[in-house]
Amino acid sequence: MMQQSFVDKYNVPVPRYTSYPPANFFRDFSEKDYRTAVLASNTSTDRHLSFYLHIPFCRHLCHYCACNSYAMQSATVVEAYVKALHQEIDLLLPLLDRERQISQIHYGGGSPSILKPAIIQSLNQHILYSFPKIEKPEVAIECHPGYLSLEDWKGLVRAGFSRFSIGIQDFNDEVLKIVNRRPSQECLEDIFAVLRDGGANINLDFLYGLPHQTANSFCRSIEKAISLMPERLVMFSYAHVPWLKKQQLILEKAGLPSKDEKERMFDEAAQLLSEAGYVRVGMDHFVRPDDELYTALQYGQLHRNFQGYCTRRTTGQVYALGVTGISQLDTAYAQNTKDIPAYMETVGNGHLPIKKGYALSRKEQLVREVIDTLMCNYQVTLTDEQQAAVNFDTTRLQEMQADGIITINGNSIRMVHQSSPFVRNVAALLDPLMQHTSKSFSKPI
Repeated sequence: MMQQSFVDKYNVPVPRYTSYPPANFFRDFSEKDYRTAVLASNTSTDRHLSFYLHIPFCRHLCHYCACNSYAMQSATVVEAYVKALHQEIDLLLPLLDRERQISQIHYGGGSPSILKPAIIQSLNQHILYSFPKIEKPEVAIECHPGYLSLEDWKGLVRAGFSRFSIGIQDFNDEVLKIVNRRPSQECLEDIFAVLRDGGANINLDFLYGLPHQTANSFCRSIEKAISLMPERLVMFSYAHVPWLKKQQLILEKAGLPSKDEKERMFDEAAQLLSEAGYVRVGMDHFVRPDDELYTALQYGQLHRNFQGYCTRRTTGQVYALGVTGISQLDTAYAQNTKDIPAYMETVGNGHLPIKKGYALSRKEQLVREVIDTLMCNYQVTLTDEQQAAVNFDTTRLQEMQADGIITINGNSIRMVHQSSPFVRNVAALLDPLMQHTSKSFSKPI
């Protein structure tokens, strides 16, 4: 564990760097700009296709959530939204080279599992029947287990998913109640049996730093999760950003755990996972040693996008569909409108619903390469061109080395293992955009 003085020094607001530049740097970006970027993406060396579908609806909104989620609408609105997704797919397909291969499809939200499995299957087929596929593409969905029966789980398996991310957050009913989260409707052992029978891989997702959580109580939840033996277990740090999500003030009033207690939650749970044979990948993922994420990490091939960590094999340029979706292309980002009626009207009129985005200069593409590599693999060796592009502040980097955050060897930077939660800080130091900004971000811990 790091000295408390260093934790206090470096636990300051910095970007999560799921994109570079971060999404709050996005600006006006037109449908024409996006079409140009999509056409250019066909000539990139990264030929794989990754599709993200955003299903924004939730039966109940959890108080901690900072995602783009909306309360469940009427059946008529949901039906119209799904129709709009199919229309958006049809608008995008003519812009893409049909010889490119699909490597990944990911459903997020919201609660994408709120849709009937047959509806989701039709969306999958619309995309999968349009392009060739790599061997064993990853088709993944984020699931809220509080509203799914065993028949629903079986239907999702039939829909073609190879990976399920199940949002547990905590097994403690008292914690779930205060954050307005419903526990699993079915026994987890029964759910695992259904998914394993279908040949799927399973992630269990947890959130630490919530009211009524302690290191001891959170570790009990992790022990239960370990007993289920998921392929991956993810421990996300609760990001308290009430200036963006007002409902988080409810949790602030209920009482958030101290910074020291939150740090203990992660450290002690990580130790349990290590003792159970899991290995850490990135900031918050724990996987089995035979998982392809760990193999990718060992060979410096780990990648990350808005959907999380992935391998170079299963990732690609990301084409986002649905309200608020963010496409991640080699030369640009483009985000759809956040307004559901406006989204449906725009695609219904034959237009892609782009609201904002960012076209990257060559220099910014170099900075992105450096930050992506560091964030995923905890080390980076900069070329001369990359070093000239980033903010390579020798004095501040040497200060970080003296504090035990990194080691520096010429143009190579490596995170010290126990300081890995502060990889975001190192990335922010290298980021020219972060040297003079008033934008708001969450803390690493």
